[in-house]
Amino acid sequence: MIPASSYRGRLAPSPTGLLHIGHARTFWIAYQRALEHRGTLVLRNEDLDPQRSRPEFSHAMIEDLHWLGIRWTEGPDCGGSFGPYAQSERRSHYLEAWRRLRSGGFIYPCTCSRKDLAQSSSVPHEVQGHEVHEDDQDDEPIYPGCCRGRQDAGTFAHPEGVNWRFRVPDGEEVNFADLNLGEHRYAAGHDFGDFLVWRRDNVPSYQLAVVVDDAAMQITEVVRGADLLKSTARQLLLLRALADPVPEYFHCELLRDGSGVRLAKRHDSLSIRHFREGGMSPEALLDLAFQPL
Repeated sequence: MIPASSYRGRLAPSPTGLLHIGHARTFWIAYQRALEHRGTLVLRNEDLDPQRSRPEFSHAMIEDLHWLGIRWTEGPDCGGSFGPYAQSERRSHYLEAWRRLRSGGFIYPCTCSRKDLAQSSSVPHEVQGHEVHEDDQDDEPIYPGCCRGRQDAGTFAHPEGVNWRFRVPDGEEVNFADLNLGEHRYAAGHDFGDFLVWRRDNVPSYQLAVVVDDAAMQITEVVRGADLLKSTARQLLLLRALADPVPEYFHCELLRDGSGVRLAKRHDSLSIRHFREGGMSPEALLDLAFQPL
């Protein structure tokens, strides 16, 4: 058991759409675990992607989480000692991590065109060398390795203009014990390949930003959806490369729609806001969210 004084959990929604009932379930679990440990809960606005993040969704997620009864002690709306709490304001942290990874030889520049990657048999056409959407972080395809042998990372003073990939240790098994779902093992180079840490349009990747922020904010336990289990293996490699402390992980089972598809922000009819406007109480929504899967 983590001492009550040191437990730090976090809520990390991205303002790319309205939060849905699946988010309500996961964030309520994160809130309850922080209460159980008499610890600190942090709200971080993961507004990293300038093309998809919207201020109206940032406001909505804070309103919807408060409506559910979830409270935090640090965040963009209330401040704290580890701010700023919006990723769009934390670029200097990501640049510093990029420099450390570049200097350590852990990353390399990738100039593969969209056409190069689309024509690769292992990469779906819709990915095309750019960061996958937030709903699909765990499904970044295995990079075919065209630029893997490059050794010119040190000639770049800044990351923009090319993609940057983390060179995974092929064949190494990444193991971790999830506090909810048990032991998990992923083989680098087989279950996932060299993943993006910086995009050619000069935006740090989800994988890099979340690792940097969790370390900087001294998060001791990460509660999130089971769709990010494979991302945990990637992030453990980044944490090792950056020599940052490793938090514990608690992955929650996912809610799915009537067709068995996991919920995404495009399911507006299942958004917290939709249920609120329909007159449902927070208690009734949480009862619905925690019905057996």
